[in-house]
Amino acid sequence: MSDLHSTLASVLTDRYTTNSARVHELAAPLDNSQFWQKPFPFGNSFGHLVLHLTGNLSYYIGAQIAKTGYVRDRPREFNDPNPPSKEEALKRFDDTVAMVLKTIRAQSSQDWASEYSAVGATAQSRLDMVMQCAAHMQHHIGQMIYLGYQWRQIR
Repeated sequence: MSDLHSTLASVLTDRYTTNSARVHELAAPLDNSQFWQKPFPFGNSFGHLVLHLTGNLSYYIGAQIAKTGYVRDRPREFNDPNPPSKEEALKRFDDTVAMVLKTIRAQSSQDWASEYSAVGATAQSRLDMVMQCAAHMQHHIGQMIYLGYQWRQIR
């Protein structure tokens, strides 16, 4: 069973590391203005998606599993009137992903099946929540890809 546990931790940390690298790759060509500006009248800016992913991971994994004490302000993730710089937003995201990786590595075989509950969550176990958060990241990475295409067309 320890091989399964090691494989699980390795696969999950690889997924989060890959997702994080993809966010950085997609953000790289955007200047600070493009990072925060919505290219469409609907949807979100790239930067607000980064804040949202940071808040999502900080709450569902940080506060609920790692017990970081994080308090989420979800509406602000999308409407922060004074957002940080692109660099600061990405640094906070990186710090959050590092916390997720540390939390994944800290789980024992038994921890993965531990009961999970949080406001807005449907997950029944820690593993379920960590998987849902990874899928959530990929969903928003898809939106980020589309935003990047749009900015390239505008130039």
